[in-house]
Amino acid sequence: MIKDNDMINTLDELEAFLLLVENGGLGLKNVEGVALATNNSNGRPFVAVLDDKHQLLLGRWVSDEVYENGKDMVRYGVKKTH
Repeated sequence: MIKDNDMINTLDELEAFLLLVENGGLGLKNVEGVALATNNSNGRPFVAVLDDKHQLLLGRWVSDEVYENGKDMVRYGVKKTH
């Protein structure tokens, strides 16, 4: 399920979303990973939260800038500051 109303437009918004997923703040079960992907039908980029069977649990559309510049954040995780 991809939420149409909740587009992630900035890297700060992506970071907040990733932290919510990591901390269990969205109430999703069996979260195994997060990936950036594109929709097969229209090429629109989104961030996908995947379960242990690589099935989509939740997706949020992302801007082109976030898709291009947020890859390392998704791949390596959010760097926490102390």
